[in-house]
Amino acid sequence: MIDDVATDGSTSSEKNRPSSTRRTRRVRMTGKERREQLLDIGRILFADKGFEGTSVEEIAARAGVSKPVVYEHFGGKEGLYAVVVDREMRQLLDMVTSALTAGHPRELLEQAAFALLDYIETYTDGFRILVRDSPVAQSTGTFASLISDIATQVEDILGLEFKARGFDPKLAPLYAQALVGMVALTGQWWLNVRKPKKAEVAAHLVNLAWHGLENLESRPRLIGHRKN
Repeated sequence: MIDDVATDGSTSSEKNRPSSTRRTRRVRMTGKERREQLLDIGRILFADKGFEGTSVEEIAARAGVSKPVVYEHFGGKEGLYAVVVDREMRQLLDMVTSALTAGHPRELLEQAAFALLDYIETYTDGFRILVRDSPVAQSTGTFASLISDIATQVEDILGLEFKARGFDPKLAPLYAQALVGMVALTGQWWLNVRKPKKAEVAAHLVNLAWHGLENLESRPRLIGHRKN
């Protein structure tokens, strides 16, 4: 399919103007190219304005197309948003999974921390979208579900360590959620301040996580008055 709507939003009357008065020439796009263009534009707008602050009209205007073109490709703003979120989630999960290579458990923690910080640094718009609450009625595609998916990746590693140290491996999911949540929320803070440097942030995260695990009590107890 060929979509010959101008990417600069020019009308048919502008075609007859001298080239010096036209902003850009008309560019023909295939359906696949147009879909990718709309995804790129949507990603930028959703990161900057959020789902509610972004309109189909603005997406279409940025692409230089009419609103029906957006509906034709995605069925509406919700459909476009869902595809953008799904792509970002897969990108981050792939980066974390590929980063967790064999090695010492402390090194695995470093790899996981770096993977998330690398994603934030490289795909800043994507991370801004992921940390917003998803407006799409679904059980996946939210920051909470993303954290849960990543925690699953490190759960087995913690389970083996717990078993080797005489701790209850059934508690590995709880600690996996706590560790990944700590890194993710710190990454959200670092997204805005961007200091200290990435390697230093990773080192401090691992320092807290590793030495906390190193001195883990097999049967932790509360020392305050409250017991339930």
